[in-house]
Amino acid sequence: MAKRSRKFKNKKIRFVAVGAALATGGVVVALLPSANAAQESKTPAQIMDLCKRAKVLNGKQQSISDFGGHPIAGPSFGSDNCGFVETKFETFDGPTEKASIDFPNCEPNATQPAKVSITWSATAAQGQGKYTVTQQGGGGGLFGLLSGSWLKHKGTLDMTVKSATAGTTEQREVPVGKVLHMEFTPKMQRMTGEWRVRIDAREATTVTNATPEQNFVAPEVVEGPVVLPGAAGAPGVVDGTSKAVLEDC
Repeated sequence: MAKRSRKFKNKKIRFVAVGAALATGGVVVALLPSANAAQESKTPAQIMDLCKRAKVLNGKQQSISDFGGHPIAGPSFGSDNCGFVETKFETFDGPTEKASIDFPNCEPNATQPAKVSITWSATAAQGQGKYTVTQQGGGGGLFGLLSGSWLKHKGTLDMTVKSATAGTTEQREVPVGKVLHMEFTPKMQRMTGEWRVRIDAREATTVTNATPEQNFVAPEVVEGPVVLPGAAGAPGVVDGTSKAVLEDC
């Protein structure tokens, strides 16, 4: 009985507080639902799914067929708008890699530098985003949509391409007692930003309650090689620095 009496007493105090506030023209903030109460927390994966299924994605009107939707079987639109906002762009040197085979001049009777023709090649893989991948549906999916921001910067790679290469053939001399090989250091770039998803407010209907506007953000970091234009329409070439490395036999 004591437990029930305590519960009733708490209710009575709450009702008195409401009545007092109304009588004095006060605002009962604590007892009214917050506009943010309807906004559920979502994981980055859920936010990116809402982004992919936005009615307007990066400024482009979508149809449900753009993300594999179906009028009956679904999925349907998940949000009203999603767009990528760039916040930072930087370039840096990528990892140095060996780009050729070894060319030795290690014969016991060698007395002159050896002249060699070295063909070297290096491939720089297109980076993946934090929540997006290079190939994700037609046209590269969300990752491909980043091209609009990516291509604002000089000498860049189409974001739907998985990789690009660098390489050439050079004439070199290998001193006696040395082994030569080529190394390549690609120039890389990193774009930081965020995907912003919006679900518009909905008015109440005869079967649904009103809902406030909801906004979600998923941070994004994308890396890829700096690519120089190819000659005569050929694929672009990875920008970077090549050098000959000599080691003892």
